[in-house]
Amino acid sequence: MEYAEHSNEIDQWRDSHKENCACARAMERLIADNYDGRRLGDHLAGQAIEQYGFDRVNWVLANTVQQNKTDGRFSCENKEWAKGIQIPRDDSRWHFTVESHPGLTDLFLNQARRAWQELGLFEAGHCMAEADGDLDYTGQVLVMKPEVLKDQYKTPEDQLFLAESGFGCRPDARGRKVYGQFLKDGEATHLYRQDFLGVLKDEYLPEWAAERLAEIRQPGETPEDGMDMGM
Repeated sequence: MEYAEHSNEIDQWRDSHKENCACARAMERLIADNYDGRRLGDHLAGQAIEQYGFDRVNWVLANTVQQNKTDGRFSCENKEWAKGIQIPRDDSRWHFTVESHPGLTDLFLNQARRAWQELGLFEAGHCMAEADGDLDYTGQVLVMKPEVLKDQYKTPEDQLFLAESGFGCRPDARGRKVYGQFLKDGEATHLYRQDFLGVLKDEYLPEWAAERLAEIRQPGETPEDGMDMGM
Protein backbone atom coordinates (compact mmCIF):
# COMPACT_ATOMS: atom_id res chain seq x y z
CA MET A 1 0.00 0.00 0.00
CA GLU A 2 2.88 2.38 0.74
CA TYR A 3 4.22 1.92 -2.80
CA ALA A 4 0.75 2.62 -4.22
CA GLU A 5 0.53 5.83 -2.21
CA HIS A 6 3.96 7.02 -3.37
CA SER A 7 3.10 6.10 -6.99
CA ASN A 8 -0.32 7.77 -6.86
CA GLU A 9 -1.96 4.41 -7.59
CA ILE A 10 -4.03 4.04 -4.46
CA ASP A 11 -7.31 3.56 -6.38
CA GLN A 12 -5.82 0.72 -8.42
CA TRP A 13 -4.46 -0.84 -5.23
CA ARG A 14 -7.86 -0.71 -3.56
CA ASP A 15 -9.55 -2.30 -6.57
CA SER A 16 -6.96 -5.08 -6.70
CA HIS A 17 -7.14 -5.61 -2.93
CA LYS A 18 -10.92 -5.91 -3.17
CA GLU A 19 -10.58 -8.53 -5.90
CA ASN A 20 -7.99 -10.43 -3.85
CA CYS A 21 -10.43 -10.58 -0.96
CA ALA A 22 -13.28 -11.67 -3.22
CA CYS A 23 -11.05 -14.38 -4.67
CA ALA A 24 -10.18 -15.69 -1.20
CA ARG A 25 -13.84 -15.78 -0.16
CA ALA A 26 -14.78 -17.56 -3.40
CA MET A 27 -12.18 -20.25 -2.73
CA GLU A 28 -13.51 -20.68 0.79
CA ARG A 29 -17.03 -21.24 -0.60
CA LEU A 30 -15.76 -23.72 -3.17
CA ILE A 31 -14.01 -25.71 -0.48
CA ALA A 32 -16.98 -25.61 1.91
CA ASP A 33 -19.50 -26.59 -0.77
CA ASN A 34 -17.43 -29.43 -2.19
CA TYR A 35 -16.08 -31.22 0.86
CA ASP A 36 -18.23 -34.17 1.90
CA GLY A 37 -16.41 -34.93 5.12
CA ARG A 38 -14.05 -37.41 3.49
CA ARG A 39 -12.69 -35.92 0.30
CA LEU A 40 -12.46 -32.62 -1.55
CA GLY A 41 -14.08 -32.36 -4.96
CA ASP A 42 -12.04 -32.32 -8.14
CA HIS A 43 -11.39 -29.37 -10.49
CA LEU A 44 -12.35 -26.75 -7.91
CA ALA A 45 -9.26 -24.63 -8.47
CA GLY A 46 -10.12 -24.48 -12.17
CA GLN A 47 -13.38 -22.74 -11.30
CA ALA A 48 -11.55 -20.10 -9.29
CA ILE A 49 -8.98 -19.66 -12.07
CA GLU A 50 -11.72 -19.22 -14.65
CA GLN A 51 -13.30 -16.45 -12.60
CA TYR A 52 -10.23 -14.66 -11.21
CA GLY A 53 -7.33 -15.75 -13.42
CA PHE A 54 -4.17 -17.71 -12.71
CA ASP A 55 -2.15 -14.81 -11.34
CA ARG A 56 -4.67 -13.72 -8.71
CA VAL A 57 -5.42 -17.28 -7.59
CA ASN A 58 -1.69 -17.98 -7.24
CA TRP A 59 -1.20 -14.68 -5.41
CA VAL A 60 -3.96 -15.37 -2.88
CA LEU A 61 -2.89 -18.95 -2.27
CA ALA A 62 0.78 -17.98 -1.90
CA ASN A 63 -0.22 -15.28 0.57
CA THR A 64 -2.25 -17.83 2.53
CA VAL A 65 0.70 -20.20 2.83
CA GLN A 66 3.11 -17.39 3.71
CA GLN A 67 0.77 -16.23 6.45
CA ASN A 68 0.68 -19.79 7.82
CA LYS A 69 4.27 -20.83 7.17
CA THR A 70 4.61 -22.66 10.49
CA ASP A 71 1.46 -24.73 9.99
CA GLY A 72 2.47 -28.34 9.34
CA ARG A 73 -0.75 -29.03 7.47
CA PHE A 74 0.66 -27.21 4.45
CA SER A 75 3.10 -29.42 2.55
CA CYS A 76 6.79 -28.58 2.34
CA GLU A 77 6.47 -28.46 -1.45
CA ASN A 78 3.70 -25.87 -1.29
CA LYS A 79 5.60 -23.80 1.27
CA GLU A 80 8.63 -23.79 -1.02
CA TRP A 81 6.42 -22.80 -3.97
CA ALA A 82 4.90 -19.93 -1.99
CA LYS A 83 8.36 -18.54 -1.21
CA GLY A 84 8.86 -17.92 -4.93
CA ILE A 85 6.02 -15.39 -5.08
CA GLN A 86 6.98 -12.01 -3.66
CA ILE A 87 4.09 -10.31 -1.89
CA PRO A 88 4.71 -6.88 -0.32
CA ARG A 89 4.50 -6.90 3.44
CA ASP A 90 1.70 -4.79 4.84
CA ASP A 91 -0.96 -5.06 7.50
CA SER A 92 -3.75 -5.72 4.99
CA ARG A 93 -2.50 -9.07 3.74
CA TRP A 94 -4.52 -11.08 6.22
CA HIS A 95 -7.72 -9.84 4.53
CA PHE A 96 -7.08 -12.09 1.53
CA THR A 97 -5.95 -15.17 3.39
CA VAL A 98 -8.06 -18.27 2.70
CA GLU A 99 -9.51 -19.20 6.09
CA SER A 100 -10.64 -22.73 5.20
CA HIS A 101 -9.15 -25.75 6.99
CA PRO A 102 -5.41 -25.69 6.16
CA GLY A 103 -5.38 -29.33 5.06
CA LEU A 104 -8.21 -28.71 2.59
CA THR A 105 -6.63 -25.46 1.40
CA ASP A 106 -3.42 -27.40 0.77
CA LEU A 107 -5.34 -29.88 -1.41
CA PHE A 108 -6.96 -26.96 -3.25
CA LEU A 109 -3.51 -25.48 -3.82
CA ASN A 110 -2.32 -28.81 -5.25
CA GLN A 111 -5.10 -28.55 -7.84
CA ALA A 112 -4.12 -24.97 -8.73
CA ARG A 113 -0.47 -25.92 -9.12
CA ARG A 114 -1.34 -28.88 -11.36
CA ALA A 115 -3.42 -26.57 -13.58
CA TRP A 116 -0.44 -24.22 -13.83
CA GLN A 117 1.98 -27.03 -14.65
CA GLU A 118 -0.32 -28.24 -17.41
CA LEU A 119 0.31 -24.94 -19.22
CA GLY A 120 3.84 -26.19 -19.92
CA LEU A 121 5.38 -22.75 -19.58
CA PHE A 122 9.07 -21.94 -19.71
CA GLU A 123 10.57 -21.26 -16.28
CA ALA A 124 13.75 -19.70 -14.93
CA GLY A 125 15.50 -23.07 -15.16
CA HIS A 126 15.13 -22.95 -18.94
CA CYS A 127 17.12 -19.71 -19.10
CA MET A 128 20.78 -18.77 -18.86
CA ALA A 129 21.75 -17.70 -15.37
CA GLU A 130 22.02 -13.96 -14.89
CA ALA A 131 23.00 -13.71 -11.26
CA ASP A 132 25.12 -10.63 -11.87
CA GLY A 133 22.88 -9.06 -14.53
CA ASP A 134 25.61 -9.42 -17.13
CA LEU A 135 23.74 -10.80 -20.14
CA ASP A 136 23.33 -8.77 -23.32
CA TYR A 137 19.91 -9.51 -24.78
CA THR A 138 20.63 -8.18 -28.28
CA GLY A 139 19.65 -10.77 -30.90
CA GLN A 140 18.70 -13.33 -28.25
CA VAL A 141 15.49 -15.30 -27.76
CA LEU A 142 14.04 -14.18 -24.44
CA VAL A 143 11.44 -15.80 -22.21
CA MET A 144 8.68 -13.55 -20.91
CA LYS A 145 7.56 -13.88 -17.33
CA PRO A 146 4.18 -15.65 -17.23
CA GLU A 147 2.61 -12.95 -15.05
CA VAL A 148 3.22 -10.38 -17.80
CA LEU A 149 0.90 -12.32 -20.11
CA LYS A 150 -2.88 -12.46 -19.90
CA ASP A 151 -4.29 -15.92 -19.25
CA GLN A 152 -5.24 -16.53 -22.89
CA TYR A 153 -1.61 -15.93 -23.85
CA LYS A 154 0.00 -18.01 -21.11
CA THR A 155 1.52 -20.48 -23.55
CA PRO A 156 5.18 -21.36 -24.17
CA GLU A 157 4.78 -20.10 -27.75
CA ASP A 158 3.66 -16.66 -26.57
CA GLN A 159 6.54 -16.42 -24.10
CA LEU A 160 9.26 -16.30 -26.76
CA PHE A 161 10.45 -12.86 -27.84
CA LEU A 162 13.34 -11.98 -30.14
CA ALA A 163 15.22 -8.98 -28.76
CA GLU A 164 16.56 -6.77 -31.53
CA SER A 165 17.54 -3.43 -30.01
CA GLY A 166 16.99 -1.00 -27.19
CA PHE A 167 18.96 0.18 -24.18
CA GLY A 168 17.23 -2.51 -22.11
CA CYS A 169 19.21 -5.14 -23.97
CA ARG A 170 22.38 -3.95 -22.27
CA PRO A 171 22.72 -4.87 -18.60
CA ASP A 172 24.68 -1.72 -17.80
CA ALA A 173 22.33 0.80 -19.44
CA ARG A 174 19.89 2.99 -17.56
CA GLY A 175 17.18 2.50 -20.19
CA ARG A 176 14.95 -0.54 -19.74
CA LYS A 177 13.12 -0.82 -23.08
CA VAL A 178 13.75 -3.90 -25.24
CA TYR A 179 12.57 -3.68 -28.86
CA GLY A 180 11.87 -6.77 -30.90
CA GLN A 181 9.17 -9.17 -32.01
CA PHE A 182 7.18 -12.14 -30.78
CA LEU A 183 8.50 -15.25 -32.49
CA LYS A 184 5.03 -16.75 -32.72
CA ASP A 185 3.58 -14.19 -35.12
CA GLY A 186 6.25 -11.56 -35.77
CA GLU A 187 4.37 -8.79 -33.96
CA ALA A 188 6.81 -5.94 -33.34
CA THR A 189 6.68 -4.12 -30.02
CA HIS A 190 8.76 -3.09 -27.05
CA LEU A 191 8.81 -4.50 -23.54
CA TYR A 192 10.99 -3.88 -20.51
CA ARG A 193 13.99 -5.84 -19.28
CA GLN A 194 12.16 -6.71 -16.07
CA ASP A 195 9.42 -8.41 -18.12
CA PHE A 196 11.72 -11.32 -18.97
CA LEU A 197 12.96 -14.36 -17.10
CA GLY A 198 16.12 -14.28 -19.23
CA VAL A 199 17.70 -15.74 -22.36
CA LEU A 200 16.37 -19.14 -23.42
CA LYS A 201 19.02 -21.89 -23.40
CA ASP A 202 19.68 -23.32 -26.87
CA GLU A 203 18.67 -26.84 -25.85
CA TYR A 204 15.14 -25.68 -25.05
CA LEU A 205 14.55 -23.80 -28.31
CA PRO A 206 11.57 -25.50 -30.04
CA GLU A 207 11.94 -26.60 -33.64
CA TRP A 208 9.27 -24.17 -34.85
CA ALA A 209 11.13 -21.29 -33.16
CA ALA A 210 14.45 -22.32 -34.73
CA GLU A 211 12.78 -22.32 -38.14
CA ARG A 212 11.31 -18.89 -37.49
CA LEU A 213 14.72 -17.54 -36.49
CA ALA A 214 16.23 -18.91 -39.69
CA GLU A 215 13.61 -16.96 -41.68
CA ILE A 216 14.36 -13.73 -39.79
CA ARG A 217 18.12 -13.85 -39.84
CA GLN A 218 20.23 -13.50 -42.93
CA PRO A 219 22.40 -16.49 -43.89
CA GLY A 220 25.56 -16.50 -41.80
CA GLU A 221 24.32 -13.74 -39.51
CA THR A 222 25.20 -14.06 -35.85
CA PRO A 223 22.85 -12.81 -33.13
CA GLU A 224 24.94 -9.67 -32.70
CA ASP A 225 25.18 -8.80 -36.41
CA GLY A 226 22.83 -6.36 -38.09
CA MET A 227 21.16 -5.18 -34.90
CA ASP A 228 20.80 -1.43 -34.46
CA MET A 229 20.59 -0.21 -30.91
CA GLY A 230 17.42 1.79 -30.49
CA MET A 231 16.13 3.75 -27.59
